This record gives sequence, C-alpha cells and structure tokens, in this order.
Amino acid sequence: MTIGSIWNVPIRLHPSWFLIFFLVTWSLATGFLPLEYPRLGATAYWFAGAVTSLLFFGSVLLHELGHVYAALRERIAVRAVTLFIFGGVAQIEQEPRSPGAEFRIAIAGPLVSLALALIFHIVFRLVPEDGLLSASTSWLARINLILAAFNMIPGFPLDGGRVLRAVVWSLTGSLHRATHVASSSGQLVALGFIGLGLFQIFLGGFFNGLWLIFIGWFLQNAAAASYAQSNLQEMLGGVLVTQAMTPNWTPISPRTELDRLVEERILAGGERFFLVTEADDLRGLVTLTNIASVPRTKWGETTVAEVMIPWDKVVHVQSRSELLDALRILDSAGVNQAPVIDGGRVVGVLSKDQVMHYIRLRTDLGF
Repeated sequence: MTIGSIWNVPIRLHPSWFLIFFLVTWSLATGFLPLEYPRLGATAYWFAGAVTSLLFFGSVLLHELGHVYAALRERIAVRAVTLFIFGGVAQIEQEPRSPGAEFRIAIAGPLVSLALALIFHIVFRLVPEDGLLSASTSWLARINLILAAFNMIPGFPLDGGRVLRAVVWSLTGSLHRATHVASSSGQLVALGFIGLGLFQIFLGGFFNGLWLIFIGWFLQNAAAASYAQSNLQEMLGGVLVTQAMTPNWTPISPRTELDRLVEERILAGGERFFLVTEADDLRGLVTLTNIASVPRTKWGETTVAEVMIPWDKVVHVQSRSELLDALRILDSAGVNQAPVIDGGRVVGVLSKDQVMHYIRLRTDLGF
C-alpha cells in the first residue's frame, strides 16, 4: 500500500511489513524493555515497544531515502521505496552512469544510519537513565549502528556489495565484470548466512537460525537475479528495437465485437494484442487484459472501442532506441507490449515475448 510520497517518490508498505512490525514490537515489549526496567507495567512496555518499533522503521525509511536523495542528485529516477519484512528497498530505475555515482548512491544509506545512531546516542546521554526513553534511544542507537554495519557487508545487493562493485568498476572499467564480482560475493555472503543459521538451529536457537536462513535465501536470490540481469545487459548492449520487433501488424476496427475478436484472431491465430485503426487513423490498443476485464457473457455486445486504451495513453517506443531502454519503458509502465514509432508512424510492435524469443535465438546461436 502507498502511504505517501517524498520528492515525488511513492513510499509503500508491503503486507509482510506488518508481521515484522509486530515481531519487533513484541520482542521489545516482552524482552528488552522489561529486562532494562523490570518495575513497569505491561501497558507501558507495549506502548514504548510500538513507538520504538515505529522509530526503527522510520530509521530504515531514512536509510533508503539517503539512497533516493543521492540517486536523484545523479539524475537517476527512483520508482518507489518499499518497506517489507527484510527492511527496505529503493527501486532505482537504471544503473548509475559511472563508478563514482554508484559509490555515492550506495554509501548514502549507511551514512544516514550512522548519523541516526549518533543522534540517538546523544539523546540517550541527555535523558534520565531510569526511564523508558533511555532504553528506547539506547536500543535505537545500537540498531542503527548494526544496520549500517550489516549493509556494508561486501555482497550484492547490500550497500557494501554496491561499494565493492563501484571499486571493481573503477579499476577494470567494466560494469559487467564488476557486477559479476559483486554478485558472486553476494552469493557467498548468502551461503554464509544460511550456514550460520543452520548452526544456530543446531545449537538450539531455532528462531534466530531460521531468520538468518531467510535473510541468506533473500540475498542469494537477489544476487543471482543481478548476475542474470548483468548477463542480459551485456547480451543486449547496442541491440536496437528494430532487431527484435515484429514489423508486420494487422489493424482491427473499433467496431469489432469482442467475441468475434477472440474466436477469429486470439484463439485461432494466437495473437495477444491489436492496434485499433479507423480510416487509417490510429485510435488505440487492445490487449488480453482489456478483454478479460469484461464478463464473458457480454463479449457479444461489447466492441473494441469500449475497452481499448486510447491512442494518447498508449505507451510506445522509438525504433532507434536500444532494446534495453525499451524494456525499461515497458517495465516502468507495467505493460507487456508497445507500438514502435518512427517519425510519427507505426513501423512495428515490440512485446516482451518477442524479446525473450530474440534472446533465446541469440543464446542458441552462441552469441
């Protein structure tokens, strides 16, 4: 769910955030706070635990906003910041343009966490030692310090892995090689967390061990995904949209009924999207998703014009664009296909399925 925006970047909560918020609050209210101040009541512990947990996730959000601020200064768009069970993630739309930009974006988050640790420590020193505020601020100072240290572990996608990538990129001049080094390091770090988690379970710490295994599993998946993405970028570097698009397309009339379109063109021909024209004028685009939004019983009385995306709202790509840039456009817009434009004229259609087919052909040919 989107709870607001900062610098026009949406701030979102994943459903798993509510679980980890409860677990942190419960841990504070039943463990840390009663241990520090045993004479207070349960209500005080739960209230202080909830407030401290909110401040902790506020700290995580500020950590991610550090990345966002640095990315925006580098003129790199950020899609959203999401808080979830493993903390937070800033979804940066594209790779940094230089090792220096990568380093500045990566280091910004840990620097924010270090600053927060210092601020909470100063507050801890200033408040009375016999109150819940003292316990909360001391915990927040430590947890922000741990957050900074954890994120500086040199394994992609952690911030330390991104710093490592920036250093290797600077030394080798190759983003592809740097990503492979950082991703390999990330997978080793992930295996280390999984192994440590299994060892913890063996010693009787089931919950802590299981948590470490989950963290390792998450890091391993993220590192492997970044490795695959790097290979994709290397493979498609310099490839133009025209090399993967379908140059031929058959228009349909806006007056075509949906049941006829499904029977004659989708089920019989296997087509999945259509450009809508009338008197040689482009009117819009219709996809399977648009058709599926209409109950099947009404297909016979519903025309394409009623469900199509109007042309002025259709996402399109330029024929001279690189294929990677076109894929980013499709991904950002949340669509699977787009018409290809050259000089204001449609010269083809590009879909993610066609890109995957193109990649498979290049792989089979040994490119």
